[in-house]
Amino acid sequence: MKFSKTLLYTKLSETPIMPLFNHPDVEKSKAVVKACYNGGIRVFEYTNRGVGADKVFGELVKYIRTDFPDMAIGIGTIFNAQEAEYFVSLDTDFIVQPTLDAGVANVCQQNNMAWFPGVLTPNEIYKANQLGADIVKIFPANVLSPSFVKSVKTVMPQVEMMITGGVEPNEQSLTTWFNAGAKAVGMGGQLFPKAILDDNNFNWIENTVKECLSVIKN
Repeated sequence: MKFSKTLLYTKLSETPIMPLFNHPDVEKSKAVVKACYNGGIRVFEYTNRGVGADKVFGELVKYIRTDFPDMAIGIGTIFNAQEAEYFVSLDTDFIVQPTLDAGVANVCQQNNMAWFPGVLTPNEIYKANQLGADIVKIFPANVLSPSFVKSVKTVMPQVEMMITGGVEPNEQSLTTWFNAGAKAVGMGGQLFPKAILDDNNFNWIENTVKECLSVIKN
């Protein structure tokens, strides 16, 4: 791990979009990382989905450490402590979950590592915060509205939220979520449409990321 929890949160605050990506091809994955970096991203999530995801992740860690040393890379789709410990051994900077697991929380605390548990209800948000999550992942956010974020912040102002699922890379979607109180957003397929990847149109990814970050900062 290169980035402590505090430093990771600072980076995410400065560039509050976390791309989440998975692809079995190492070179294509590297090209996506480069496009995101050039677009301004400094916190990148690779998801643990499919056979060989750990091998691709390991190659991306080496690539990023060498070519983009100010970028953090973390692993997503982690369900239990055993998986978390394995990816800690692969030098992940942070861990993202679709669910909430105390064992994963413990692994992250022991390593002073940022942890983004997946939650959807006020009760889950409270439990995650009690277990040490400073920023929770609201997932799947497409079943909620931005007013949910505003309501939760009223009673739990200390908890920051990263919105994942259903956030679109356009001004209306981004502005609505951030105005409601979102700390960051996670975007996967919206940033990486299949047709774009099939065409190796990495310039589109870079430009889309730039436009999204510009909307948020303005």
